Amino acid sequence: MVLPGKKIRVLIIDDSASVRQALTHVLEQDPEIEVMGAASDPFMAAKKIQEEMPDVITLDVEMPRMDGITFLRKLMSQRPIPVVMCSSLTEEGSETLMQALEAGAVDIILKPKIGAADHLAESGTRIREAVKGAAVARIGSHRRAAVPTGPTAKLTADAVLPPPSGRAMAKTTEMVACVGASTGGTEALRVMLEQLPGNSPGLVIVQHMPEKFTAAFAKRLNSLCEVEVKEAVHGDPVLRGHVLIAPGDRHMMLERQGARYHVAVREGPLVSRHRPSVDVLFRSAARSAGGNAMGVIMTGMGDDGARGMAEMHQAGAYTVAQDEASSVVFGMPKEAIAHGGVERVVPLDQIAREILAADRRR
Repeated sequence: MVLPGKKIRVLIIDDSASVRQALTHVLEQDPEIEVMGAASDPFMAAKKIQEEMPDVITLDVEMPRMDGITFLRKLMSQRPIPVVMCSSLTEEGSETLMQALEAGAVDIILKPKIGAADHLAESGTRIREAVKGAAVARIGSHRRAAVPTGPTAKLTADAVLPPPSGRAMAKTTEMVACVGASTGGTEALRVMLEQLPGNSPGLVIVQHMPEKFTAAFAKRLNSLCEVEVKEAVHGDPVLRGHVLIAPGDRHMMLERQGARYHVAVREGPLVSRHRPSVDVLFRSAARSAGGNAMGVIMTGMGDDGARGMAEMHQAGAYTVAQDEASSVVFGMPKEAIAHGGVERVVPLDQIAREILAADRRR
């Protein structure tokens, strides 16, 4: 358990010495994180874990002697520790990482690009956030104590689009459900979407995840659900029975043209330390949909979405947050509640019911 004031101890498992060095450099830029060691393969890692238990493990997928997925499954069955999977940016790897999430990994990060200063700065932010989220994640029956986040400067949704006018829009069109999630969200979204029938209102979702992996994530969900799920493309219409997942490394916004909605997928700076950002999606819904939208904020680390949900609520949207007991990390829902934008707090298994009930009330 990570006690308040204690550093998060991280074990890095990767067969590349340069990657181990780069991850160590990135992680130790945060005074709340300490790299307690590194291992080139799972067998060496197992010895280190016996000597000293880490708070979080970063785990490579492809390694000699034993692949990362096999090691992850063994670890989860014997002594669960929060694991963040670390992978190269490949389509093939993204499919494998979906298996890692199913096996119990908390999050996914991309290996830092050594020598690319701009990319390293942004990816470093994402890597540190993922590790902090894993450190407070609920693993099995264990809940870890909250770890304070440092005073790192971050941009708001103002960096992408202006705030809503403040006037609630009349309920004149189809309802659109806007959903935001982060740590623990991949499985939470699966649970929620599997409960929705094929004629559900259109959904637009931001799940914090690297580029490429969102396409595999959407494909996996599409194979499991009655609703049709796809990674969003700029200009995609929001249709009943369809779900659009924001692509990794791109912001997604809801836009209205007449009585119809579509999504805009655009580049932009990190907002609330994320791209895609839930705050950006929620603000766009407040501006374009008002009372025709519903906001749902789910498990996740940090406060992305809290301000945007308050703006949606002020614009007339119905807003719901996942409760603490069913959240892997209660950070994002807790912050949204604190900002005054949440009307109802419900367990994960009731979120789909709330969406359908809100649609029937129109």
